[in-house]
Amino acid sequence: MNPFIRIGIADDHPMLREGVANTLRKRADLQVVEQGANADDARDIAQRVRPDVMLMDVNMPGDVFAAVRFISTRLSGVKVLMLTVSESEDDAFMALEAGASGYVLKGVSGPELVLAIRSVAKGETYITPEFANKLRSNSKQHEAEIHKGDLTHREEQVIREVSKGLTNREVASKLLISEKTVKHHMGCVMQKLHARNRVEAVAALRRYTEHEAVGRLHIGAGETPMDSRSGS
Repeated sequence: MNPFIRIGIADDHPMLREGVANTLRKRADLQVVEQGANADDARDIAQRVRPDVMLMDVNMPGDVFAAVRFISTRLSGVKVLMLTVSESEDDAFMALEAGASGYVLKGVSGPELVLAIRSVAKGETYITPEFANKLRSNSKQHEAEIHKGDLTHREEQVIREVSKGLTNREVASKLLISEKTVKHHMGCVMQKLHARNRVEAVAALRRYTEHEAVGRLHIGAGETPMDSRSGS
């Protein structure tokens, strides 16, 4: 077993990236293996070097969320930890939905970043505690509006593919059903989600996905953000 947690870093700010790398190099069990400056670099490093943890910024050149999704679905041994200034709930939810194992805000202390990396490397999820509480609180506000549980399995499959930007024809081809069947399911989805069009249906699905993602948040060794703050 490798005694080190091998880390890749992708951030388009060289000074910040090197500062993070220097902080991590001071820890005996952490090893920075390679650095990059954009989403393509992150994907390449993850695929070629296979670090244990891939640190990635949300706001850097390239399709960051596509890179996260590729790494999390194709490279099971590589965990993704977002390190970013973005306190956007949409960014956090999209990163988690894409498969990121953690979301840490830049400006955290060195010890907290190290804790986050070690937690993610062990297969846990780590979110900056204060930000996680904010996400959980705002998510509860939408809970009463969401009725995704009423969707059938096929309806959920259809709306999830539509949410990725696929046309009815493309959805039909991917799910091996007819385009007419896709239209029928979309009609049922819009009725159940009280949506007037595809855009509103996708927005309703996203609200539910956000709620699910927040419900899965853990801080440290299996604690929820609320647990960790209460000391229970």
